Amino acid sequence: MFFQLGRHILKSRNSRNHLFTHFIKMSTEKFCAVSLEKVVTVLEKFAPKELAESWDNTGLLVEPYTPRQITKILLTNDLTEDVALEAEILACEMIISYHPPIFAPLKSIVQRSWKERVVSYLLEKRIALYSPHTSWDSVQGGVNDWLASAFFVAESKPILQSNNPDFGAGRLLHLSTGIPLSDAVNRIKELTRLSHVRIAVAKGKSMTHTIQRVALCAGSGSSVLKGVDADLYLTGEMLHHDVLDAAQKGITVILTNHSDSERGFLREFAKYLHKNLNEEVEVFVSKVDKDPLITV
Repeated sequence: MFFQLGRHILKSRNSRNHLFTHFIKMSTEKFCAVSLEKVVTVLEKFAPKELAESWDNTGLLVEPYTPRQITKILLTNDLTEDVALEAEILACEMIISYHPPIFAPLKSIVQRSWKERVVSYLLEKRIALYSPHTSWDSVQGGVNDWLASAFFVAESKPILQSNNPDFGAGRLLHLSTGIPLSDAVNRIKELTRLSHVRIAVAKGKSMTHTIQRVALCAGSGSSVLKGVDADLYLTGEMLHHDVLDAAQKGITVILTNHSDSERGFLREFAKYLHKNLNEEVEVFVSKVDKDPLITV
C-alpha cells in the first residue's frame, strides 16, 4: 500500500519537487543521537501532559518494540500517509504530530483505514510518534500565544483558565493600541502566510472599525469563544450559527481554516526543540502537511 503511495507521490511533479528539495536541503553535518526518553522529557518540560484536556489523547502514542536512538525528527500538524512516507525518506526516527492520529480506540491494526496503515507503517519502520495537541494550546508560549503574536499586545490571559491562571484554552488580548480591522486582517495573513482568510464583518461595522480586544482560539474555536466580549474573534473554524450570532452582536469573526491557525507554530517550535536537544538532533518541518481545504 505504501509503496503504491510512494510511486504515486513521485509521479506527481509538485510532490516530487517538494520531497526532493526537502531531501537535498538536509544538512551535511553529523548529528549526535539522543534517546527517545530524552526527547519526551524535553517535550513534556515545555508542555506537561497535565495541561491537555481530559478528552484528549496526548503523549507518546507509538513506541516501536526495538528502540533506536533519535537523530532526526519530523514535525507535522497532521500525520497523513504522505507525511509518514516523508519521514521515512528523510530517515527520521520520530514524528511529532500536533494532532493525535490515534484518537478513537483502534480495535485492530490492519490495512482497511488510512490511520491503521499509518500506525502499521510507523511500527514497521521503527518510527516513534508523539502528539501534544491541547497541551500546546494551553501552555504559555504555545500555539495560542503564537497566534496572538500577530498583534502588539498589552495584556493577554487564557479564556478558559486551568488550575494555574497562566495556562488554559484560548487567549483574550488587549492590544497596546487600537488598530483598523483591515490592519488586523493583514497581520493575521502575514503571520499565517495565507493569501486569503474568511471574515464576517460585525453588523454596523466596516473594515475601518477599530479593534482593541481580540479573543482567539487556534483550531476550532466555537466552544471557547462563545459569549466572550471582544471586538474580534480569531480562530480556524466556527459553526455557522455561532459566526452569525457573533456578527449580529457586533463581533467580527476571522477564520483561517482549522489547521492553518496552528501549523505556523511548528516553525518556531522546531528552533526550540533543536536548541533544547543541545543541537544534537536535526529537526524538520513537514513540506507535505497541509490543510485539506484550499481556496480556488
